[in-house]
Amino acid sequence: MPTSTMDSGARRLQHWSLALLAFAQLIYSLDINIVFVALPEIGAGLGFSEQTLQWVVSAYTVCCGGFLLFGGRAADLLGQRRVFICALWLYAFSSLAGGLAWEPGVIVIARALQGIGAALLFPSTLSLINRLFEEGPARNRALAVWGGAGASGLTLGSLAGGVLTNAYGWPSVFFVNVLLSAIAICAAFYVLPKDSLRKTRRSFDFPGAVTVTVGATLLVYALVQGPEDGWLSGHILFSLNLAAISLLLFVTIEARSQDPLMPLRLFRNRSLVTGMAMTSIYMGTFGALPYFLTILFQSVMGYSALQTGLAFIIPSLAIFAGTQLGARLANRLPVRTTLLIGFLMGITGTLALAPAAFSGASYANIMPGLVISGAGQGIVWTAMWIASGSGIPHNEQGIASGMASTTLNVGNAIGIAVLIALSGSGSESLQRETSVSSLENALQLAFYLAAAGQVAGLFVSRLLPRKAAKGLSTASA
Repeated sequence: MPTSTMDSGARRLQHWSLALLAFAQLIYSLDINIVFVALPEIGAGLGFSEQTLQWVVSAYTVCCGGFLLFGGRAADLLGQRRVFICALWLYAFSSLAGGLAWEPGVIVIARALQGIGAALLFPSTLSLINRLFEEGPARNRALAVWGGAGASGLTLGSLAGGVLTNAYGWPSVFFVNVLLSAIAICAAFYVLPKDSLRKTRRSFDFPGAVTVTVGATLLVYALVQGPEDGWLSGHILFSLNLAAISLLLFVTIEARSQDPLMPLRLFRNRSLVTGMAMTSIYMGTFGALPYFLTILFQSVMGYSALQTGLAFIIPSLAIFAGTQLGARLANRLPVRTTLLIGFLMGITGTLALAPAAFSGASYANIMPGLVISGAGQGIVWTAMWIASGSGIPHNEQGIASGMASTTLNVGNAIGIAVLIALSGSGSESLQRETSVSSLENALQLAFYLAAAGQVAGLFVSRLLPRKAAKGLSTASA
């Protein structure tokens, strides 16, 4: 229903729905980084080796990346609210198992299940936003609220991880998800509209689901493990080859399917394709910064877990402010121009981080870069989702969201892998096995490379169709 024709009760319910969806996005984003600060305590508490500890993070990343397309299509076929609630149940139970884990294998499996829950939650949340708010200013403002919760959560996760680990121990970073998920589940039954009855029966593309899930999972696995195990390792090469075969089979199946999991005609939507490219670049550059900032704070500047968490408050506020500014800009300017402003601010801020990355630096030295980069990150986050959801029918918003969020996840894995490989700042840096001066140089190079990636994003954003970009900013609410 158009926003302008809603009565006050319906509008109020819509606002509560948006608040819930933003809250769910916060849960999703928090969990990306909340565990990272607690890793040393998890490793010591459960007896992880240095080689296996990474899987506490990798299991989540791999399973989330592998199941996003499946989650997006499930939202279209089974109902967005239904999948949203099921995803939160999976999140709650897997988080409980993670907090109660007594050995390494249990917590890795729990993290894998959390990743599958995230793969169901993210596209259902985004598709609900696009379903409840019509394209134009109303949706732009909703995406800004949702994006503010999500983009801020990437850094708030580090804050929450530091505070909770310092106060209650590492299990608390899992138990907090149980409480948050329970709140969201209860609220969903009251504020989210019921899934509409489908007039036509849709079949589920099982062969397509299997091949794309296997292919995406193996691809993300190889990207995550490649920097650690070596790109020429037998299992990495095997995973890459099998991923390529599975994804080629998936494309073949989709081209011939009567009811495909991912209709290939969606690739004719230039806004969606450009948005997918930007989500990949975004997470490979902006999304990789918390990883390197955590190393900077802990291994170079000597911050504790709590101090590291507190150091992320300023960039979190900057990102949130940027998402709100992004919606205002998109309502007044073409989305292409909004993205240009965001990327330019991001490049400026990220470049400012590099010279401040040294052991004697104070927080005041690095704060200008954090603020400018964070604001640019928030603007780009909002604008890229506006682009990705434009011109997509309601019954395909789920799969479109799954497509854009898959490239988001893969882009993060590629970005961190490439930045680590080129800068030389691997996981051994967290163990202080390299000299501080070498680590400083590696981090400075990583920031310069991230800025270069944002320059690439700036040029990709110019591929958005001019007419569509203008239409988004002038559509009536």
